[in-house]
Amino acid sequence: MKRYVDINDDASSQDFYCDNRISNRKYTILNFIPKNLWEQFSRFMNQYFLLIACLQLWSLITPVNPASTWGPLIFIFAVSATKEAWDDYNRYLSDKKANEREVWIVRHGVKKLIQAQDIRVGNIVWLRENDEAPCDLVLLGTSDPQGVCYIETAALDGETDLKTRVVPAACMGINPELLHKIKGVIECPNPDRDIRRFDANLRLLPPFLDNDVCPLTIKNTILQTCYLRNTEWACGVAVYTGNETKMGMSRGVPEPKLTAVDAMIDKLTGAIFIFQIVVVMVLGIAGNVWKETEARKQWYVMYPHEGPWYELLVIPLRFELLCSIMIPISIKVSLDLVKSLYAKFIDWDQKMVDQETGIAAHAANTAISEDLGQVEYILTDKTGTLTENKMIFRRCCISGKFYGNETGDASKDLELLNAIDSGSPDVIRFLTVMAICNTVIPVQSKTGAISYKAQSQDEDALVHAAAKLLMVLFNRNANILEIKFNGIGIRYEVLETLEFTSDRKRMSIVVKDCQNGKIFLLTKGADEAIFPHANSGQQTRTFVEAVEQYSQLGLRTLCLAWRELMADEYHEWSLSFKEASSTLVDREWRIAEVCQRIEHDFEVLGVTAIEDRLQDGVPETIETLRRAGINFWMLTGDKQNTAIQIALSCNFISPEPKGQLLLIDGKTNDEVCRSLERVLLTMKITSSEPKDVAFVVDGWALEIALTYHRKAFTELAILSRTAICCRVTPSQKAQLVQLLKSCEYRTLAIGDGGNDVKMIQQADIGVGISGREGLQAARAADYSIGKFKFLKRLILVHGRYSYNRTAFLSQYSFYKSLLICFIQIFFSFISGISGTSLFNSVSLMAFNVFYTSIPVLVSVLDKDVGEETVMQHPQILFYCQAGRLLNPSTFAGWFGRSLFHAVVVFAISIHAYAFEKSEMEEVSMVALSGCIWLQAFVVTLETNSFTMLQHLAIWGNLFAFYIINWMLSAIPSSGMYTIMFRLCQQPSYWLTMLVIVGAGMGPILALKYFRYTYRPSQINKLQQAERMGGPILSLGNVEQQPRPTERDVTPLSITQPKNRNPVYEPLLSDSPNSTRKSFGTGTPFDFFQSQTRLSSSYSRNCKDN
Repeated sequence: MKRYVDINDDASSQDFYCDNRISNRKYTILNFIPKNLWEQFSRFMNQYFLLIACLQLWSLITPVNPASTWGPLIFIFAVSATKEAWDDYNRYLSDKKANEREVWIVRHGVKKLIQAQDIRVGNIVWLRENDEAPCDLVLLGTSDPQGVCYIETAALDGETDLKTRVVPAACMGINPELLHKIKGVIECPNPDRDIRRFDANLRLLPPFLDNDVCPLTIKNTILQTCYLRNTEWACGVAVYTGNETKMGMSRGVPEPKLTAVDAMIDKLTGAIFIFQIVVVMVLGIAGNVWKETEARKQWYVMYPHEGPWYELLVIPLRFELLCSIMIPISIKVSLDLVKSLYAKFIDWDQKMVDQETGIAAHAANTAISEDLGQVEYILTDKTGTLTENKMIFRRCCISGKFYGNETGDASKDLELLNAIDSGSPDVIRFLTVMAICNTVIPVQSKTGAISYKAQSQDEDALVHAAAKLLMVLFNRNANILEIKFNGIGIRYEVLETLEFTSDRKRMSIVVKDCQNGKIFLLTKGADEAIFPHANSGQQTRTFVEAVEQYSQLGLRTLCLAWRELMADEYHEWSLSFKEASSTLVDREWRIAEVCQRIEHDFEVLGVTAIEDRLQDGVPETIETLRRAGINFWMLTGDKQNTAIQIALSCNFISPEPKGQLLLIDGKTNDEVCRSLERVLLTMKITSSEPKDVAFVVDGWALEIALTYHRKAFTELAILSRTAICCRVTPSQKAQLVQLLKSCEYRTLAIGDGGNDVKMIQQADIGVGISGREGLQAARAADYSIGKFKFLKRLILVHGRYSYNRTAFLSQYSFYKSLLICFIQIFFSFISGISGTSLFNSVSLMAFNVFYTSIPVLVSVLDKDVGEETVMQHPQILFYCQAGRLLNPSTFAGWFGRSLFHAVVVFAISIHAYAFEKSEMEEVSMVALSGCIWLQAFVVTLETNSFTMLQHLAIWGNLFAFYIINWMLSAIPSSGMYTIMFRLCQQPSYWLTMLVIVGAGMGPILALKYFRYTYRPSQINKLQQAERMGGPILSLGNVEQQPRPTERDVTPLSITQPKNRNPVYEPLLSDSPNSTRKSFGTGTPFDFFQSQTRLSSSYSRNCKDN
């Protein structure tokens, strides 16, 4: 589909397209209530609670006042709706500010000032320096005579360096006074979200140009939210407006990510629902039987002899309403609240602020913090993520001669400096390509100093190195490049630019020497993109050796080449290139095909070697996270040898002979298949520790493996703890993340550039580094950090604490709801199984919403062990990874505790206050008081570190319970008149509370003391060491498990990923699920010693927990 834009024609097609009003709002005033309710009731839990609330309106079956359900339901919905309304209001204010901004446009041939929202497609818009583009514009003119302007795209793609934009060739040279009269047509695609591509054509109408087609690219545009910099003015025609701009099309809410904890809570909720249905059916049948056999014999019941047809449903429905509180109505709001606090803790963490740049950590996604504590695989980029992305030119090889090998800095190599002074033609050509084969913009200050704005750190390093070697790029105007060599100016006209793509892996420019008119093709790129296209008569062996040598040193290599073009050859090719650049269908593919026709028969000039240093703390961070049982994969676009050297230097892999690197290579299907089978066999039979074995694969072999041997490669991924994937494209990075996710591993992807965005968005958790490549990765990520070293604290401290706190909060929420529900069920057995409620409506509503919520919400401050202890002993993250704190086993413990406490509270309350000794309201208040006292001690018992706020919440909440009920007891119409006054005056009441607490907490304390003393977990030992103030050296012994041989490995089943081949994970002696591991023979070892002594593998089935 195409769009035709009539330039500066007010009466033409403007009504066919939307205006420039920006709207990011989710709601309007009219649709807010129905739309918000629809969204909230699209969740099963809310539908369930709405059904219960509606059933309670039926007075015949409801055992309590409907307010006991409607009150909390309305409160929770109101909280969610208020949050949505506030967020939407803020979006409205932001839109209003953007829409009402004043801009200059041309209308009816006259410049006028209007609001940005009134711009229509086809209008000519004028920008002044530092103005923001209000819509997507195609440039028509600038204040620069060469038709160049500079823009800042940080708000669009996160890249901070300035970019050049040029006026289309058809508009070049038009008098600025005539621009407001320009007429023409732009043929462009319908709106899309691709900010790096714009394939269109321009036709100007006479008298400017007679229907000559001029191709347009993204370099001829200024997109919405970009700022005009270092340019006095620019004007352009609006082609996309409002929400149809590329920025507007890119907006939207990302797909929500479901954490492992949320998935487990959903499963537990389903189990409780099934249990509830069973209980309701049993009690409903029992109630109807008792009614027919016993109830009619009692004179005071007065049941009618004949009832309506639905009489048999009354008691079951009554029990359904009575048992509906088994599923806590407040759990979602509570979890959303604490998860928001977890995100704020990350934002407020001063220990995660980069001291060099001042960049703080930021949590963009507030819903997945607990997943950080369950990460099993980290997939990381290399450049800018593990390294600083500060490129320094170190060495080079020119015409077979090596420079910089002795000094480590080629720019100080005397032999190279002498060659420059003597005017060596080979060296001069080499430096010329270094200086001008790029997109770098030189900026000259008032003092005459030249600085460079580069989109690539490699290009920046090469241009600076060339300038240091006397080849200075000092001016770039439109298609003219000016360099100085030894103070002598040289001018080149840029005829064509063949931009770098991940497929071609090279960048070329066609230039004409303004002095002699000769045309040259200058190229730089990866060795595999240059050497195969070299002149057949040239020997490239020395250059290949140079690439290998530099790669072994961990340096980034680029090959430089050129060739002279005949004028006829260039003009013939130029026509094909122009035709390909003008097509609107498959333009990128057509251009690549045309580029192949000219990029051949290169004369290779030499090889550059650039150093990219490791960031501080990277080796220590990787080593610590490896000890925590996290596996690492490196995904990079660099050469294999360079990636391997970086991996060695940052503890990614172990050096030989301890470490093993298994190479997967090949150019054909059969070669890759044989290589993959060989690596798989080695992985299965090797006796080395899993962390010391890594496989290495390049992008070509990876593409074949993922396409034709996906099952075998998936098996290899399950067996491998470490992988180095070289020369991979952004889409391949995302495919590898998806591969590991399909095996049910929790993945974290971390990167710093735009080529990492797909990988970051695909992973369970995306982390972006705010680096030198801009903010694009950081903006697309769930979390952003300043340096890679902060990943350690993000996972071990924030991730682990978030998981622990969420596990407790979710299970406690079920515990308190089950406690009340079980008491109601027990009461039914002494009330004729009639579904009568022991508690009044006010008490039920207050218990769930107020009495038991505040103490547990302050659990967000709880720390089972200190931060320093976690950092020193990262192995304790194993409990979170394996889901040891929230699984069916631990939930069964909380279920049993609620049942036991319900028996204690009910039995003691009934025996102390029933049997005609007091009225029912008193028994109800005694039972409710017992529940409140027990929950206070349960929270106290489960809290590991106390603060004043936690004490205030726990005991202040208990005090508030009595204050509230004293106030209610003073109101005659409350149904609780004088109840609390009378109870508090009775010594037997306080004695009953003491007995309930003693009987309920005594066995729990005894079990905890036994476990803590005689069977302590590794965390218990750390807690003891912290309290005693001493270091911990030994935490008990577990046994090593022998690594399975090839015949022990079961065949891979992709359809059943839980039945995995054994893969390394730690052995925890206190696992709640003994089926997770099997012990073999071996020597005992210290739990917190080196990871190399841990078990090499065990049967992995953590998803069953």
